[in-house]
Amino acid sequence: MAVDATSIAGGIVVDPTQFDCYYFAPQKCFAADGGIWLAACSPAAIERIERIGASGRWTPAILDLGIAVTNSRGNQTLNTPAVATMIMLADQIEWMLGNGGLTWAATRSEKSAANLYGWAESSPFATPFVAKPEERSPVVGTIDIDGFDANDLCGVLRENGVFDTDSYRKLGRNQIRIGMFPAVEPDDVAALCATIDYIAERLL
Repeated sequence: MAVDATSIAGGIVVDPTQFDCYYFAPQKCFAADGGIWLAACSPAAIERIERIGASGRWTPAILDLGIAVTNSRGNQTLNTPAVATMIMLADQIEWMLGNGGLTWAATRSEKSAANLYGWAESSPFATPFVAKPEERSPVVGTIDIDGFDANDLCGVLRENGVFDTDSYRKLGRNQIRIGMFPAVEPDDVAALCATIDYIAERLL
């Protein structure tokens, strides 16, 4: 079982017995940049990677997990990542561990999610895009907007120093998207909701 956890890793508690390969990039919950990926692999996953590598089957280097395993054991990478990414990743991990680890980090995201989704559910113009609460992300909240153009809202926020609230463009919906990663203060999410209410009163 392989899990692509780029958006959620670091923001939710997981049971490592439930997967063989849990891989992610650090640009979301780990407050760094992309350009490198990390993985936690079970012994069964390592055995399969090595077995496929020994089979002679051709695999492009960028997809060859055997190369990743070999380099990892040597404390190396196939391609050199930006040093700044590694510094930010290490700093974020130390911050998480110093405050209580994964459970603490996940709790921060859960508080932010409760602030955002609770606000949207009680709002006359905002609705959570994902209808079922148990299926909503605790780290990236997407909210549908009704009654005014969400792009106008994002524009006002940008003019006042609040960035990256734009929607998923490919969905083509009138919505905003809010990051609720562990590095985001839950109180800031609550303050953002109040700010959106203030702006909405002037856009409706």
